[in-house]
Amino acid sequence: QSLDDRLTAQENLWFHAMLYDLPSSLFAQRADAVLRIVDLLDRRHSLVRTFSGGMKRRLEIARGLLHHPKVLFLDEPTLGLDPQTRNAIWKHVKALREGKGTTVFMTTHYMEEAEHCDKIAVIDHGKIQAVDSPARLKRMIGGDKIIVSGDDSLSDDIKTAYAVEVQKIGNDVHFQMAAGAEFVPRLVSDFAGRIKSIQVKEPSLEDVFLRLTGHSIRAQEASSLDQMRQAAQLWRRR
Repeated sequence: QSLDDRLTAQENLWFHAMLYDLPSSLFAQRADAVLRIVDLLDRRHSLVRTFSGGMKRRLEIARGLLHHPKVLFLDEPTLGLDPQTRNAIWKHVKALREGKGTTVFMTTHYMEEAEHCDKIAVIDHGKIQAVDSPARLKRMIGGDKIIVSGDDSLSDDIKTAYAVEVQKIGNDVHFQMAAGAEFVPRLVSDFAGRIKSIQVKEPSLEDVFLRLTGHSIRAQEASSLDQMRQAAQLWRRR
């Protein structure tokens, strides 16, 4: 961590403010604002050594937001935070970007957070697989995702009828189709009495990640965690 645990939360912010020549007339207002965003306003006079790991992380985020930077780097900024705090942080970051013109670089495993970005780089095992806007990346998928459940032979029959690539996951048949909502009536008519349920989903960034890397973002997280554990075990043996 980069905080001084011998100081209070407010004193840590004050030290940071001095480094960036933030006028004292602005400090009190901004300090209260960023502490409120990360739900630490009532602990502003508490020593950081009494904070949990999550509270320290929230204070580090507040410190980074304090001086309204022109360029803001956020490394997994909301990892482990509750939804209310995550939403408050993103609301403030969005206001900085739109109101102050702040450029934000961030890393995240949360696909819903990546949707906030103007441009995304999909990285797998340290290599950039694609760089584009969220909308353009999702258009790579080539259509809406349709999920159908029905009888056992439905998968093969859909593949033959529409010349599409299908994937059988459990009892469900997954395939892609342009303008999925408009296609559903035809699907129901063609397979009358054989379909139990239909879902139509627009392509997501999770689908993009799966297409580009061959595995889900959750599998990537698990792989990264395993690598960290192995590295920790090697370090302990030294």
